[in-house]
Amino acid sequence: MSTQNQKVALVTGASRGIGAAIAQRLARDGFTVIVNYAESAEPAEALVRSIQQAGGQALAAKADVSDPTDVRRLFDAAETAFGGVDVLVNNAGIMQLANMADAEDASFDRQIAVNLKGTFNTLREAATRLRNGGRIVNFSSSVVGLLQPGYGVYAATKAGVEAITGVFAKELRGRSITVNAIAPGPTATNLFLKGKPQEVVDRLAKLAPLERLGQPEDIADAVAFLAGPDAGWINGQVLRANGGII
Repeated sequence: MSTQNQKVALVTGASRGIGAAIAQRLARDGFTVIVNYAESAEPAEALVRSIQQAGGQALAAKADVSDPTDVRRLFDAAETAFGGVDVLVNNAGIMQLANMADAEDASFDRQIAVNLKGTFNTLREAATRLRNGGRIVNFSSSVVGLLQPGYGVYAATKAGVEAITGVFAKELRGRSITVNAIAPGPTATNLFLKGKPQEVVDRLAKLAPLERLGQPEDIADAVAFLAGPDAGWINGQVLRANGGII
């Protein structure tokens, strides 16, 4: 265990994919981890058991980040179990692709609710409840720079997250809390790979100069840097973790 083993990290959407990799990495770094999930408890509880078996400390906590009451309860659960929160990782998000002409209202509303309002909900709570000296890592996406057709609504939610990140970093002046965002590129999660023909996956893998898809662990490593002691002078920034795709 590192000297961080008294610190508590809350990771939203942490039961699978990139979120699970982040939870595992932060646990290895000595953080106690709150594994947030929105629907099925089983993957989150399995991840908690895995972390505990490796010698770490973790707790699964259900909450829909788009619901401010759920978010308050999530912070309540962290405070009840471990005394408070030091690190907030806003990983929870959804992506529903469609060209503007075909985009449906329900899809627009849901992506705004989870990706943008969900981040707002956790940040508003963190404004008064995150312990001084803490770290916040929001999730943007490299699509904000790539601007591919079909990604309009999703990219808009993430551009909003980037704007909020810079503003919130300034609003927390005097608390020694850093607020940054990470913007992954194509990453080999089940969610990303599902339904894509192999030739499409291969083409996407070749876009970056490093000629591979990102792995969840690549993103988790970057989050761990921003959440850890070596990033104390990084604040209000967006880190594109995408292998050089843009």
